[in-house]
Amino acid sequence: MADLHLRTVTRAQGNNRALIDGTVTPEGAAFDFEEVPVLVQGFRRMVRDLEFDVCEMALTTYLVARAHGVRFTAVPAFLVRGFHHGAITVDTRHGISQPKDLEGRKVGVNRGYTVTTGVWARSVLADEHCVDLDSITWMLSGDEHVAAYRPPANVVPVDAGRTLDEMLASGELSAVVGVEIDSPDARPLLPDPQAAAYAALRRGLWPINHLVVIRDELLEQHPDLGRRVFDAFAESKRRYVQQLRAGTLPQETATDRMHRTVMETTGWDDPLPYGIEPNRTVLEELLRTAVDQKILDRAPRLEDIFTADTRDVVG
Repeated sequence: MADLHLRTVTRAQGNNRALIDGTVTPEGAAFDFEEVPVLVQGFRRMVRDLEFDVCEMALTTYLVARAHGVRFTAVPAFLVRGFHHGAITVDTRHGISQPKDLEGRKVGVNRGYTVTTGVWARSVLADEHCVDLDSITWMLSGDEHVAAYRPPANVVPVDAGRTLDEMLASGELSAVVGVEIDSPDARPLLPDPQAAAYAALRRGLWPINHLVVIRDELLEQHPDLGRRVFDAFAESKRRYVQQLRAGTLPQETATDRMHRTVMETTGWDDPLPYGIEPNRTVLEELLRTAVDQKILDRAPRLEDIFTADTRDVVG
């Protein structure tokens, strides 16, 4: 019988399926899952009110929250990864044909400046196309999850009542990041974002979007809780990957197909490695770019952002 019930929020994605259905549980504990229809609202509730015991969390939101003293700590279970080369959209009527054309202009960003998709997309602009990010005015459609965060001076909100899609169509914005635009005039800034993404993957870049955090109060009361939670998430993921390799998933999704393509492209047996060491390069890349984009004042030591009992584990 579980001696600890953990109020938990996470997505019902394949690698979490065995957790959601109760097939896998943490040793001596139970996840009491709560439904949050819009997952990013769960992030906000956790960041601002520590409303849950265990919560899926966007990676950069976590880093910003930790930098501002929010009392939770992550385990290196990286639930969601993805590609962001296609996240930047332009309107073909306004003469933007290459990334350098964005310099000195205004670009819309879905929700906040610290949203992980935006961070990775801007890193593509800077690192692969030498775009001067500081020359661009970044226009936000929402506010930050971490209310205490103050963005750099070239980050400003859009006027009340305006939307990014209408501002892109009118030419007020030269591009938007992280917004699905339903218009025949919209196209990705990069001509073949999928090819660019898989080329980056072959160079070792497989971006992390989400991980798992636990309230510090609980970690203090149960010093081995981080490892117990990590082990449960890792076992659920192991079962998913086993089914993915065998072709026995009950219903295949676009995410499952992406994971399979990652394995085919890289030769990896596991498209979702958990643990610091197999992800050190991409984690350090994210920390560097977060400092470059003025999201963090300084990069923390990588090991310090994870619970002490999960710093050396892989799964």
